[in-house]
Amino acid sequence: MLPPPATALHCAEALLPGGWATNVRITLVGGLIETVDTGVPARPGDTAVPVALPGMPNLHSHAFQRAMAGLAEVRGPAGDDFWTWRAAMYRFVERITPDDLRAIAALAYVEMLETGFTRVGEFHYLHHDRGGTPFADRAEMSAAIAAAAAESGIGLTLLPVFYAHSGFGGAAPGAGQARFINDGDGFAALLDGARRATAGLPDAIVGVAPHSLRAVTPDELARLVPLAGAAPIHIHIAEQVKEVEDCVTWSGARPVAWLLANASVDARWCLVHATHMTDGEATALAVSGAVAGLCPVTEANLGDGIFPAEPFLAAGGRYGVGSDSNVLIDATEELRLLEYGQRLAARGRNRLARAAGDSTGDTLYRAAVAGGGQALGMAAGIAPGHPADLIGLHGDHPSFAGRSGPALSDALLFAAGRGAIDRVWRRGRPVVAAGRHVARDAVAARYRRCVARLIAG
Repeated sequence: MLPPPATALHCAEALLPGGWATNVRITLVGGLIETVDTGVPARPGDTAVPVALPGMPNLHSHAFQRAMAGLAEVRGPAGDDFWTWRAAMYRFVERITPDDLRAIAALAYVEMLETGFTRVGEFHYLHHDRGGTPFADRAEMSAAIAAAAAESGIGLTLLPVFYAHSGFGGAAPGAGQARFINDGDGFAALLDGARRATAGLPDAIVGVAPHSLRAVTPDELARLVPLAGAAPIHIHIAEQVKEVEDCVTWSGARPVAWLLANASVDARWCLVHATHMTDGEATALAVSGAVAGLCPVTEANLGDGIFPAEPFLAAGGRYGVGSDSNVLIDATEELRLLEYGQRLAARGRNRLARAAGDSTGDTLYRAAVAGGGQALGMAAGIAPGHPADLIGLHGDHPSFAGRSGPALSDALLFAAGRGAIDRVWRRGRPVVAAGRHVARDAVAARYRRCVARLIAG
């Protein structure tokens, strides 16, 4: 049972949509922020917060993959890449039951909250029973995800994935993909079931996720988009060089260029990874209003490559971050590695700050909050009417000594990291205290039992 919500916070410093402010009083009603006043004293009963930040949206997660974190780090006989990792994932996923998925996802979501992620976009494609037989309730696995979100308290944007093929041009699915596959009617039933499964969660959203241009045909994609309505639409794209080459062979165009030319890509869309783009594609993606969903830890772990940030940002592109494979769950690490990847590629420093004098940490944090919120269909940030999703930092952390305003963001991302996170409120409920989720012990114990059995099997 999660603790009751707070009613008012008084923050010595807080990062608001317009920038840093001092003596910020935030009142909360019904899980939402009611008022934000700056330069005011605390009142009796207010919860004192030394430094407050908006919660970070996690725009891309495959929760079940948390259970295989570290299991694919042994060198194979012919070298390793994304495709050998994927084969290992297919072998592992065959064993997972709905109860297993709930146990795994609950720990992943607890860890997300502990590191500053307060809402997750669950790109959910593990739909069927072992062997690929649909459950009597096609959304049984979606219900397991919803139960894990309820147990942890994290905000959920559930993105049921349509997956029908193993390659471009409608290639027949492989045996390892049997648990993911749906036809049009089956997916419509799944989507309806997912909406029922999440109906009891506060501010849950159900979007639509065509897995990739490898996994859907143009006709299937055209039929999927209207199912989303105004909700988010997410798609994997241009993650691997081989994917780009195969798309060119199939269509004569690169993946991002093909999608922008053949689908009504707009602000509802999140293009996940988009790692391998030309400058022209990056500019066109930015102009579309879609969000680039960047997952730097996973992209590094899988050897994907580095996102072409410079042309994308020069054209006003929007981005957010996600934990993807959940090999390591840490909001600050995603942002730090995003910047460091750009530094390594350019052999320079402070790449994502856009103007002289800009704080890199502040630029990263504010952009990822705004872009992630857009991608997940939920306004993010400390502002009236928004969900009361906030992070409280240890004001006496050594890395914050003598710092205020944007320098706090720099210290958090490039020095202190997750160890500086003291408390997290989700819809006003204090779900993390002293850096630990209130349900961590029970959730972690169940996870350990589950994963030990899966690995032994």
